[in-house]
Amino acid sequence: MAGKRLLVIAHAPSPNTAALRQAVHEGAVEIDGIDTIVLGAFDAGPADVMAAQAVILGTTENLGYMSGALKDFFDRCYYPVLEHTQGLPYALYIRAGHDGTGTRRAVESITTGLRWRQAVDPVIMRGSWDPAFIGQARELGTYMAAALDAGIV
Repeated sequence: MAGKRLLVIAHAPSPNTAALRQAVHEGAVEIDGIDTIVLGAFDAGPADVMAAQAVILGTTENLGYMSGALKDFFDRCYYPVLEHTQGLPYALYIRAGHDGTGTRRAVESITTGLRWRQAVDPVIMRGSWDPAFIGQARELGTYMAAALDAGIV
């Protein structure tokens, strides 16, 4: 299928989280033939989701929950995309100051309701900033783009 689109929706309120979002993008564009679109959570809307064949969600852990920006994205998009994106493969990365459990649970609850399909276990980057997080984010982008290209997701 020509023109496969991977949509990255990520809240990046700090230089470190912006670097993670950039690393996901860099990993994804390593795969030829995949159109990778990167949007902030406040900027993404239902039309963006419906035009994508796979999605990567990125969020910070905020008080044991997803970022308000990602929650806003889901609030605006849930019902408009519900009947149109069932089975949409997605991946999730979390920049967690603690353990990320509540954040993961919250996102998975919403994506289960949307009937989206988790393509890979969430990447949870826990604790103090570690430069190795950049490589994890890049690998996630590459994996999702390659899997989309190969028709695995």
